[in-house]
Amino acid sequence: MSMKIRLARGGSKKRPFYSIVATDSRNPRDGRFLEKLGTYNPLLARDSEDRVRMNMDRVKHWLGLGAQPTDRIARMLEAAGVVEKKVRNNPKAAVPGKRMTELAAKKAARNAAPAEAASE
Repeated sequence: MSMKIRLARGGSKKRPFYSIVATDSRNPRDGRFLEKLGTYNPLLARDSEDRVRMNMDRVKHWLGLGAQPTDRIARMLEAAGVVEKKVRNNPKAAVPGKRMTELAAKKAARNAAPAEAASE
């Protein structure tokens, strides 16, 4: 059985609230789970203690049994110091797209034209 530690969505429309659960990876996102490990409320401030609540003993237990955390849960565990920080690299994330490159070139040409006229 391939185990996951992941988020199960609750809350109403446009008011998300998530439970952190240990479940079989084949179960649906909000379906049956084996154990509730904590909660995550994204509407609270980032520095709020109630934003992420986890029972760390049980999380470590499931990780010891081979449960794989999802990307979001892995980041939460990294912030809590349970899992070592993974190196991520997405070099294309900082590169502007085709349209923004064209707009930046036009803007640079526009700004350069008055500077040349003033220097003459």
